[in-house]
Amino acid sequence: MSIRNLDALFSPSTIALIGASNRPGSVGAVLARNLFDAGFAGPVLTVNLRERAIRSTLNYHTVSELPLVPDLAIIATPPDTVPGLIRELGERGCRAVVVITAGFGEGDYADGKVLKQTMLDAAKPYLMRIVGPNCLGILAPHRGINASFAHIMPQKGDVAFVTQSGAVATSILDWAAARGIGFSHVVSLGSMSDVDFGDMLDYLALDPKTHSILLYVEAITEARKFLSAARMASRTKPVVVVKAGRSDAGAKAALSHTGALAGADAVYDAAFRRAGMLRVKTLDELFQAAGTLATGARVKGDRLAILTNGGGVGVLAVDELADMHGRLAELSEDALARLNHLLPPAWSHANPVDILGDAPGALYAGALETLMNEKEADAILVMNCPTAVADSLDAAQAVVDTLGSQRTAVLTCWLGEGAPAKARHLFAAHNIPSYETPEQAIRAFGHLFSYWRNQQTLRETPPPLFNNSTIDKSSADAVIDRVLEDGRSVLTEPEAVAVLSAYGIPTVSAITVHTPEEASEAAKRIGFPVVLKILSRDISHKSDSGGVQLNLASPGAVKQAAEDMLVSIRQVMSEARLDGFSVQPMIRRPGAHELILGIAEDSIFGPIILFGQGGTAVELIGDRVIGLPPLNPLLAQEMIQATRISKLLRGYRDRPAADLEAVTLTLIKLSQLVIDLERVVELDINPLLADTSGVLALDARIVVRAERDQRRPLAIRPYPQQLEQTIETRSGQRYSLRPIRPEDESALVDMLRHSSPDDVRLRFFAAIRGFDHAFAARLTQIDYDREMAFIAMPFGKQDIAGVVRLSSDPDNEKAEFAIMVRSDMKGIGLGYRLMQQMIDYARAAGIQQVFADVLRENHAMRDMAKEFGFIVSAWPR
Repeated sequence: MSIRNLDALFSPSTIALIGASNRPGSVGAVLARNLFDAGFAGPVLTVNLRERAIRSTLNYHTVSELPLVPDLAIIATPPDTVPGLIRELGERGCRAVVVITAGFGEGDYADGKVLKQTMLDAAKPYLMRIVGPNCLGILAPHRGINASFAHIMPQKGDVAFVTQSGAVATSILDWAAARGIGFSHVVSLGSMSDVDFGDMLDYLALDPKTHSILLYVEAITEARKFLSAARMASRTKPVVVVKAGRSDAGAKAALSHTGALAGADAVYDAAFRRAGMLRVKTLDELFQAAGTLATGARVKGDRLAILTNGGGVGVLAVDELADMHGRLAELSEDALARLNHLLPPAWSHANPVDILGDAPGALYAGALETLMNEKEADAILVMNCPTAVADSLDAAQAVVDTLGSQRTAVLTCWLGEGAPAKARHLFAAHNIPSYETPEQAIRAFGHLFSYWRNQQTLRETPPPLFNNSTIDKSSADAVIDRVLEDGRSVLTEPEAVAVLSAYGIPTVSAITVHTPEEASEAAKRIGFPVVLKILSRDISHKSDSGGVQLNLASPGAVKQAAEDMLVSIRQVMSEARLDGFSVQPMIRRPGAHELILGIAEDSIFGPIILFGQGGTAVELIGDRVIGLPPLNPLLAQEMIQATRISKLLRGYRDRPAADLEAVTLTLIKLSQLVIDLERVVELDINPLLADTSGVLALDARIVVRAERDQRRPLAIRPYPQQLEQTIETRSGQRYSLRPIRPEDESALVDMLRHSSPDDVRLRFFAAIRGFDHAFAARLTQIDYDREMAFIAMPFGKQDIAGVVRLSSDPDNEKAEFAIMVRSDMKGIGLGYRLMQQMIDYARAAGIQQVFADVLRENHAMRDMAKEFGFIVSAWPR
């Protein structure tokens, strides 16, 4: 369930308050006051078993007495009464409920979880939506709704705030009121028994009064729904999130390095980043981000120009900018010449532009105008320190007048307490972001360019994926089958190497033996020096137990090392089953970097991928990043760049750069392994050597489980390769048919360019002259969980001849389709075949209704729709 009936929460015709009270200070009394005083245009009905009137309004003793059917009900009664009330409200036709009451599984309420399920069961037959329980309530200022016990009714605005914590909600309301910031919605989700973050993101993404969304998150429930909704919302509106609880405690029981390193917070960070959201770390940052976004300021890069009348504060700003990984804009020769002409000789002649302490407003105006025309600057920070020889308010007025109605990203910082107060009010009145310290201002700029960067990543077109025809999935499955049949869950190293080899990941050849004597003979065949490793089904980390010996240079040394290894391991791990030894050549790649790549499973987001600096001290070094599969080349490169070791991989001094393409490809292959092999629980490649000649996995560890123990699904649905097929039209032409991929962007644009302007107009309802990246990316970078687009290509070619697209609503009940065939390939039955494919897919996906909006003059489409049994009606439907 997703946005169904959420309109009853925020646009009800009638509201009922169950548990209203006249007792001063009670929750029921505060709720009644807020509901009656907020300005709601419809009836507010109250229910209390004993009262005759609530706030001079006729009260009803039971739900059955209500003269009108409420769309929305607020319940603030004891927990045991809630399920019955919800059933009664559902029978009356109520569509949404906000349960303020606590006691449904939180705290020490013993029967709470049972009671919560009873409540949900009572709502289910009526498709009733529930916010809460244990929540502050909801506020919708544009509709005059304050269904909460908050102490403030916020102003109308375009920022939506969704939180699990009622205390955080009241705090941000108080903060916003002092700054004149308004909201479109404020929603306290409480225990999220039904309505959750994914539902709210779906609703708010389509809400015309919401321009940006703020989230306070403690936990996510349904990861795939959340990420689908978040990615959709982030494409159209800024979504800023603060996550409480950044603990790694959940990883302590893992068998692999990857499992130990993949703390819960790192996974959330990866999810937020993948969804194009801006994550901040503290409530203070969330408040600041709310204020910044409320001004409408946006940037298209990380280059900042600083204009100041104080050199010291300029330096502080530069230091903070470096910490935020932003850049100082390099001023052009033309800008420097203009500033030289305008400013006194002692100005800084560089960025930051220090115009000296006695600078009047006129100098601020001239310098700012110059910087606003500077193409090398993505934003401008204007700062002012109060002095006795210049007027801070005059400088502020100059900034306001110079900026005028232009949308240039300008941030201001007027330092001090008393002197700059009027200047800050002036900036607020003109919707110009203003901050009290350089650090706050730079942090705000960091928020803006981090959001911009996330959006670029979200929309960037990746190059084609590697050809996965070389993958031998059946061989990997056969290895796992044998391990599970043997009653084991941990693969031996040779077994793990076989799985990696099946996915084209370079590994070290090895010989498996059973005795020290056989190890010595194997070493002779390989050639010295060699590496000797213990083989045991019960030893996960071989080096920790003395199960690895390096650089053995003679047959005798190998035999002796094997005998010593058996003795020492039996002393410390007497019950471990010792199956023999693995003998490998000693790899000498001086200058190679040790990396770690791995797979683990998160309890919320399912399978995850780790990358970072490897070696025996991997946990101590802590240089790693988490990513969510599936990966493409851009996402894999982004993971690599997020680590400290990436700087070393690019080469330095006399050390050449490593083969980053090979590292990227290994991450993508690992991603495909995650998608294909659902029985793999954990995997480590540590170390993976990387240098100019490529990559090589020296050691691997894999943990598997039986198929009956199903893993959590991937948080992002991967490319559905199983839907690839060959089709034939009624006229006999054969086409390759497959789901669209992000890298099809250029081919899709080429198809549109080869189509007539009239065909393009019939498809998109408008004449389109150019097909830019943003337009094409939206058509090719789809969420396979909610959308599907099939492309048809002439057999053996890469040209797109036709496309059919299906976009379902968040409830997966209705879906809108669109179809287009390239103009020079029409008339051979391809459109008919694409329509059939779309209908078959919709039926298999459980979609109940498909529809399309078609221009009246599109006779061919209307005729084909009739042939398939569609009802064709004039607008409106």
